[in-house]
Amino acid sequence: MAAHILLTLTPLILSLLLPLTSAQSAPAPAPSGPVNLTGILDKNGQYTTFIKLLVSTQVATQIQNQINSSTEGMTIFAPTDNAFNNLKAGQLNSLGNQQQVQLVLYHITPKFYKLNDLLLVSNPVRTQAAGQEGGVWGLNFTGQGNQVNVSSGVVETQINNALRQDFPLAVYQVDKVLLPNELFGAKSPSAAPAPTVKKPSEDSNTTLSSAKEPSTADDSSSSGKINNAGLGLIAGLALLCMGALS
Repeated sequence: MAAHILLTLTPLILSLLLPLTSAQSAPAPAPSGPVNLTGILDKNGQYTTFIKLLVSTQVATQIQNQINSSTEGMTIFAPTDNAFNNLKAGQLNSLGNQQQVQLVLYHITPKFYKLNDLLLVSNPVRTQAAGQEGGVWGLNFTGQGNQVNVSSGVVETQINNALRQDFPLAVYQVDKVLLPNELFGAKSPSAAPAPTVKKPSEDSNTTLSSAKEPSTADDSSSSGKINNAGLGLIAGLALLCMGALS
């Protein structure tokens, strides 16, 4: 009887133990590695110029350090190579090192946004460039449905493609370089003050005139003296001639 019961329970016991054994022997899922922004851009291609800027300005290192420890995440708007090629000739090279850093940081928000979330934000949205110098350094988002536009105040473009949309990093493609108003906006050139010409006073004019120009009275008296001396000489010569003849 006991043997019969044991034979009956054996399949049931084995069915309960097998899942536990399999669970213990199965390898644990590998933890996800740190997010690599330049790797994401390089994998998708057509972002060579943006990657170079990220590396040369050391913003890539800054992002790597922040994004893997951030509780808010980040959102990056990555301009394509064509976007940089469509800039005016020399426009990028005219920027100094600090200005290039600001341009790159202007394409990054210190918060993770899904595409639909961008239609609900309160404009302007602060970027990483804010706080570098004076100005707003914000982006404005408009659109409806699945279409989202981003504007810097200088340029506006549509967000076309989500390269990544998983926390803590969202990366979106933009077909124009987002030029911040603080660097590329219309600025009224400050008029240089006209040079001040110091006019000489009337007294100094009088002094200069009197010093440079001889008086008329002196000229006439000198001229009169010369004329009188000449007449006397002529009269003396005439008398000498008459005495010699007589």
